[in-house]
Order: sequence, then C-alpha cells, then structure tokens
Amino acid sequence: MTLPKAYLSRRISFSACHRLNSLKLSPEENVQIYGKLNINERHGHNYRQVTLFGPVDPITGMVENLSILKQYMEQGIMQRNGSKIWIKMYNFGHERPSTTENVALYIWSRIRSMMARPELLHEVKIHETENNVVIYRGE
Repeated sequence: MTLPKAYLSRRISFSACHRLNSLKLSPEENVQIYGKLNINERHGHNYRQVTLFGPVDPITGMVENLSILKQYMEQGIMQRNGSKIWIKMYNFGHERPSTTENVALYIWSRIRSMMARPELLHEVKIHETENNVVIYRGE
C-alpha cells in the first residue's frame, strides 16, 4: 500500500549580511555586474523557509517531526552568539559570490548532510526581499 504524501514547511527568520563579490572577477567587473551591492560594504536580508516532502507515517501522522526539522535548520545554518544569530557562511562567501542563489545551495547542502532521511528535503526558499524569492530544489 502506498502511503499518502504531504509537504511540510518550517519558517525560520534570521538576518544575514553579505556583499556581492566574485574573486574570479576584477574589482571593476564586480562593480559593473553587482553595482551598489558590491560597492556597499555589507547589506542584509531575512532568510526563511525549508520544505520537506514525503510519506505521512501511519503511526506518527507526520512526514517529519517539526522539532527535528527545526534542529536541522538551527544546527545546519545558524550559530547563536548571545541574542544574535549569524549565518555560517564565513568561508562559503569566499568560494562563490554570496548571491541568494548560492545561499540557497549552501543551505540545501548543509541541511541535507545532517538529515537522517535526506530524500525528504524538497525545497529551500529564501525571501531576499518582499519581491525577490529564490527557490532551490536540488536540481
């Protein structure tokens, strides 16, 4: 018997700052491509949501326990420093430009590597602004 499947999403709000800059480009090319997002030292956004998709367990009634998903998100993405939350992208930003697309790939790989059942990870959705959203589904 095939179990019914459902989507399970968890939002988590945290601020992270970044500067768009590629080490593979000259300073002039960085300014030309990224404009003020390269010139300004740092600017920040709020990042938000991870979605799982999988069978609903007939015993627990869940795709995954939300506290486990919360734990993956907090341990895989963020580091608490007192009351402040920082995204763990210290070295990532040097390897690739910290565009929202690359942040989504980074979050995907971090969470997937921690999951007991990584096949459940369906989507990472980042709301860079109210109007700009990036969705990554492992493709």
